[in-house]
Amino acid sequence: MIDFTPRVAYFPDSFHEINGVAHTSRHFEAFARRRNLPFLCVRAGDREQSLTKDGNVWTLELPRGIFSFGLEKDLRFDPAFLRHVPQIEEVLVRFAPDLIHITGPSEVGMLGAGLAHHFDLPLAASWHTNVHEYAARRAEWFLRMLPPERAESTEQKIEDLTMTAAAKFYSVARMLFAPNRELCALLERTTGRECRLMPRGVDAELFHPAKRSRKPGDKEFVFGFVGRLSIEKNVTQLVAVQDELERMGVTNFRFLIVGHGAEENWLRERLHRAEFAGVLRGEALSAAYAGMDLFVFPSHTDTFGNVVLEALASGVPAIVTPHGGPCTIVRDGETGRIAPDEGFAAVVAEILTDPAKHEAMRIAARKYAETASWDAVFEGVYDAYEAILPQAAPVPLSA
Repeated sequence: MIDFTPRVAYFPDSFHEINGVAHTSRHFEAFARRRNLPFLCVRAGDREQSLTKDGNVWTLELPRGIFSFGLEKDLRFDPAFLRHVPQIEEVLVRFAPDLIHITGPSEVGMLGAGLAHHFDLPLAASWHTNVHEYAARRAEWFLRMLPPERAESTEQKIEDLTMTAAAKFYSVARMLFAPNRELCALLERTTGRECRLMPRGVDAELFHPAKRSRKPGDKEFVFGFVGRLSIEKNVTQLVAVQDELERMGVTNFRFLIVGHGAEENWLRERLHRAEFAGVLRGEALSAAYAGMDLFVFPSHTDTFGNVVLEALASGVPAIVTPHGGPCTIVRDGETGRIAPDEGFAAVVAEILTDPAKHEAMRIAARKYAETASWDAVFEGVYDAYEAILPQAAPVPLSA
C-alpha cells in the first residue's frame, strides 16, 4: 500500500467538447474537487494560457493555434501545440506530480507521454476511442471505389495497421485502462501491459425518470438517439429501422435525435419521422432522455456508451448491437435488447406491442443505473495507480 495521496497530472484528449473522453474527464476533475485531491488537468481550450487553482485542483488550459485542423465538428488537432512545452514544464515542476495520466494519441496526450519520459514519471493511459475501427469506417468513401473483395481486405488492413500504431503508442505507459473487458484483453495482448477496467458512471439525480414531461395527449412512441451523427456511429441504421417499421405497418412513432455531426444533413433528408434537437446539456438533455420510450443506439464502435447509461438512468430501455461496450451495459431482455442491425426493427416492434414488458424494462433500467457511480469508477483508478507508484513519497521534480 502507498502511504501518500498521489499527485496526478491528467492530460485529456478533450475536455469541453461533446464526446465520451470529455465527459469522463470533466467527471474525473469533479471527483478530485469533491475529494480535494492534488490533481492537475492540462488541456486544450479557449482560455489564453490560463492557470487556475481551486484548493488542491489545478487546471492549465492552453489554446490551439492557427495551424489546428478539424477532426470533428467541435474537436481539433494542433500540430504546433509543442509551443506550450515550456509553460507546461514550469507548471509540472511547481505541481510536482507523482504520475501522469493521458487519454490517447492527441497532441495533448503525446506531450503528456513525452513529459512523463522527460521527468521519469510513471505513465498511465486510458483507452476511450476505438481509433482502429473509426479509421476503417471513415475510409468507406475510398473503399466504395474498389471491387468488393478488395474493399473488404483493404478495410481490414487499415484497421490492423491503425491498431498496431495505437498499440505502439499505448505500450509506453506502465498501466492501461479500458472501459470493457474485451478491450482490456485486446490491449494486454497487443501492448504487453497490464490493463485495468475503467467503466463509466452516471449522475442518477440529473438523469431521472421524473424529468419526463410529455403532453398527456402525446401517444406516439419516441425513439431516441444521443451522440455524434457520424458514420462510425452507424446512424444510417436509424433510417433502416424507420423504413422497416413502416413496412411492418407500425407508424405510431417518431425519433428524437440529439447531437450533431457530418451525417446530419443525410439523416434530415431521409429520417422524415424525426425531430433534430441539436446539442443539449444539463436539464434540457435530461428532459430529452426522460421523454423517450426507447433508446436506439446502433453503434458498433463505442468502447462503452455513456449515453446508453444515461438513457437507462432516465428509465429508458436501450436497443444496442452485440459489438463494443454498450452490449456490456444492457442486460438483454431485462433493461433493453441486444440485436444485430437486421434485427433492430423487429425487437423495437416486439417491445412496443408488449406494454407490460416495456414497463418492466423501464423499472429495471433505472434500478441498474442507480448502481453505477462515478466515485466508484475513479476510486478504482486510484487503487490501480498503486501498482505503478513507488512505495514512498517521491522527491520533488526538477526541470
